[in-house]
Amino acid sequence: MPTIMPVPDLHLLLPFALPSAADAATALHGLESAALDKLLARATLEERVIGEDFQRTLPHERWIAQRFGAVASSAGQRHADDAPLAPFMLLADGGTPGDALWACIEPVHVRIAHDHLVLIDPATLGVRTEEARALLETARPVIEDLGIVLQAPTPLRWYVSGEALGALAGASPLRATGRNIEIWLPHEARTGERSRAWMKLQNEVQMAWFEHPLNVDRESRGLPAINSIWLHAQGAMRPVTSPFARVMSDAAATRGLAIAAGVAPERSPESLAALADKNTEGATLVELDPFSAPFIEQDWARWNASLKALENDWFAPALNALANGSLKRFGLTLCGDTGSVTLSVTRADLRKFWRRRPIAALFIE
Repeated sequence: MPTIMPVPDLHLLLPFALPSAADAATALHGLESAALDKLLARATLEERVIGEDFQRTLPHERWIAQRFGAVASSAGQRHADDAPLAPFMLLADGGTPGDALWACIEPVHVRIAHDHLVLIDPATLGVRTEEARALLETARPVIEDLGIVLQAPTPLRWYVSGEALGALAGASPLRATGRNIEIWLPHEARTGERSRAWMKLQNEVQMAWFEHPLNVDRESRGLPAINSIWLHAQGAMRPVTSPFARVMSDAAATRGLAIAAGVAPERSPESLAALADKNTEGATLVELDPFSAPFIEQDWARWNASLKALENDWFAPALNALANGSLKRFGLTLCGDTGSVTLSVTRADLRKFWRRRPIAALFIE
């Protein structure tokens, strides 16, 4: 007898699962994905977001913020950040956001190129917990002396709040990674001018960490120094609601939104079969993130391998569950670094053999 799916409505959110059209051929080379191909071919396209070249947030951040209602929607009024997720991240990390305006800051490495500065992917720095705590111990008095409130419930994500910072538009670290940081540095949301308060804070921390024994030791081991901080996701808590009865994610922002909406978040499962331990009424959101690192590093062989793994663990089982009726709806949101597509497929859709949508047709130009 077929296994009965306990999830009638499943939606997968996949950051960095959508390469640009220019990279699609390389990313998909040799890929065998019969289940995904059929799901995409039969699915209904619900939303396609092209995005902007210099948009400062990432498509999956905007998608999750919009779904939970975390973005102010006043007509004609542009929010300081279209994914103001820092207070929700703080909540997920165990902090207390209250009503203040919070921004997330992360310790980073900024590399000096020929005539500009380049941000390195923070995930590749290999910062140990004890290193992060030592850096925080040095930076905390510098930050607080500027009249800025600091919460650091986790070693690698810190949160700052204060009137001096104002309303800042920052860029997600992975949006700026590998690029000249000049245009991605925080600026005043209302005026577009570079924030002097942020520049002062950043400079003070950089000087405190310059020739720090920890960085001297890292460089002696061939590791990049932790020489700067990066600000992003500024916003204030606001009431949110969850369109999902169950939220499974390892991302702080998604987990925090779920908590704020009264849904206890769970960790992302390894496969669709792992969902069979609990019955769920209503929709389930699963956020999976095997693509971010290979996408940012342009390692398309590893990206391809991740997609193959999802084919076996998620797409083929979902197709079978739709076919036998145990899964009623399967949704997919595939994101790139600027745009996204959201699709859904039902059992009835599988019979619409005339629908044709090659996988390459989804990639963002």
